Amino acid sequence: MPDQVFKVVEVVGTSKESISKAIDGAIAKAAKSLRHIGWFEVVQIRGHVANGKVDRYQASLKVGFTLED
Repeated sequence: MPDQVFKVVEVVGTSKESISKAIDGAIAKAAKSLRHIGWFEVVQIRGHVANGKVDRYQASLKVGFTLED
């Protein structure tokens, strides 16, 4: 079996509830159009504030998937 080669794309997930849900949503959406996702890396966490409260969480991810032969 040859060594694997990965391609990396960047996606941003958002959630009104939590960083974890923002990450989960980003991976779930990416998995609908990318095959063989093998890993992710959170590269940035940020959010939106409205009226002095956290309104939305955002997580930027690098997503790696195996290239097919």
